[in-house]
Amino acid sequence: MIKLVFLGTSDAVPSKERNHTSILLNYKDENILVDCGEGTQRQFRKADLNPCKLTRLLITHWHGDHVLGIPGLLQTLNFSDYRKPLLIYGPKGTKEFMNQVMKTFIFQGKFNIEVKEVEGKFFENDDFYLESKKMTHGVPCNAYSFVLKNKIRIDKKKLEKTKIQGPILQKLKQGKDIIYEGKKYLAKNLTYQEEGKKISFVLDTSFNKDIIPFVKNSDLLICESTFGEEFEKKAVEYRHLTAKQTAEIAKKSNSKKLILTHISQRYSKNPEQILKTAKKIFKNSFLAKDLDIVEIK
Repeated sequence: MIKLVFLGTSDAVPSKERNHTSILLNYKDENILVDCGEGTQRQFRKADLNPCKLTRLLITHWHGDHVLGIPGLLQTLNFSDYRKPLLIYGPKGTKEFMNQVMKTFIFQGKFNIEVKEVEGKFFENDDFYLESKKMTHGVPCNAYSFVLKNKIRIDKKKLEKTKIQGPILQKLKQGKDIIYEGKKYLAKNLTYQEEGKKISFVLDTSFNKDIIPFVKNSDLLICESTFGEEFEKKAVEYRHLTAKQTAEIAKKSNSKKLILTHISQRYSKNPEQILKTAKKIFKNSFLAKDLDIVEIK
């Protein structure tokens, strides 16, 4: 199961209801933080989450509302006896920006920080991979996808009839035919494929030709929706998306579910206005609130 916690859902200026942008993705032992806006470490506490379980930080870009929480988070990790390496990924310039961050306060860290500037697929293991794509926001900026791979699963009911057991089951999990007690068994008759999942994060960008192919077939698309359609010109000026554009991206990319985030404070009194616009185009749209939890099985 994949679990997402929306730690912050505001745009550049936080509101009483919304903290600066930050989203935590949990899968097995992985805890991947996407952006770290000011106040993120306190949002961890509000959500009853242990920041010491953090494994990776994905930075979309270096505007303050997406990164000003990094110094405080690092200090908290150090005081909490964090000992594993913290892996930080970001667009071009991330290494230099992190160097500058470390110079702004006295950090007596007891753990290693590894910083990588990434584009394309940048991490992969047996379970999932991470990939990034350049966006258009006036500064180097990445969108990210977490892709859980397809898995071959053994059909337990069919297996019971064969009485096959032992280490040889590993071959079945690899999709290989086996011979057990002199009889051949075809993997396709005893297994099935569990479809993987794709979670895409598009935070801060103007509309561009690369978004739809990058997020194509997402099970969950998390996308910025800073402006309503009435501020289309402002969205172009500040290189952001409108709720209408976000919904069109979800529809054209064949995504299954859309969550709108990075909501302007101008909609504090009526956030449903943003959602209503999106739903007209893409029905399976939802509006993120701080500390919302979404689970994908």
